[in-house]
Amino acid sequence: MVIITHQRDKCIGCNYCVEEAPERWAMSQKDGKSILIDGKDSKGFFTVRVHDDEFIQNYYAAESCPVNIIQVKNSSFSI
Repeated sequence: MVIITHQRDKCIGCNYCVEEAPERWAMSQKDGKSILIDGKDSKGFFTVRVHDDEFIQNYYAAESCPVNIIQVKNSSFSI
């Protein structure tokens, strides 16, 4: 199981996460910030649990984020 966490308030709207993992990320029409699809909000941190097959593309989304607000974890290692 992979856990993805996104601190949306600090998003600068660069769109890199959407380019790397479009099935899990989208850009908001309202404020231009990224949205973690199916993410649940807890005090400004959006989190979703997904299957292992989504790890690689979301790893690249986290790595490409210039403000480092995306965290991707699985049972073996974390980014």
